[in-house]
Amino acid sequence: MSGGLRLALPGGALFEDACRLLSDAGVADIDASRFDRQLKIATPTATVVKVRPTDVPVYVEMGACDAGIVGKDILWESPRDCYELVDLHFGACRLVLAAPEGSPLAEGRFPQSLRAATKYPIAARRFFDSLGLAVELIKLHGSVELAPAMGLADCVVDITATGRTLIANHLVEVAEAGRSTARLISNQASLKTRSEAVNQLAAALRRTVTAGAAPAAVT
Repeated sequence: MSGGLRLALPGGALFEDACRLLSDAGVADIDASRFDRQLKIATPTATVVKVRPTDVPVYVEMGACDAGIVGKDILWESPRDCYELVDLHFGACRLVLAAPEGSPLAEGRFPQSLRAATKYPIAARRFFDSLGLAVELIKLHGSVELAPAMGLADCVVDITATGRTLIANHLVEVAEAGRSTARLISNQASLKTRSEAVNQLAAALRRTVTAGAAPAAVT
């Protein structure tokens, strides 16, 4: 069905669901456990590789893979030129602005000067610009929830799925900055030279997601 396409899957939270979706759609009969021993698996219908989530757009844009599955949150921060083909409706999470309990910001009062810690500076900047706020962004690579407690930042802009981590760190959600789900992406060259195979892939995944009664799309 996939015409021998090369597909990039993201390691981490989305990986098992991505493997399951490819199998359910008849794209590639793979089991996530097989990747414990190798990072590249060739099946009769597709070649599938497992890479870091942030590397999926790189593999796709540069043509090493024809298509890939990646979270929308990764695409927010990626400069790579990829085309989103299908919202796959799994891996749902939200980008939120959160502040310490009892702080003015937690009560909806924005100070004139604000510092925000985040792993998502591009998405955070877009959000604050939409509010007309000039905010100093501090990019971190680890747990941003620690930043307010240590006086590094007044608030955080981070991804949450359940909100439990925010609560555990005494942070209160102030506003939603974006929503993310897994997306199927491809590159311009594959869309031109392998358009039939890529379109078949997109159609197969879309049918499978629709048949699974997935929740409404988020953007």
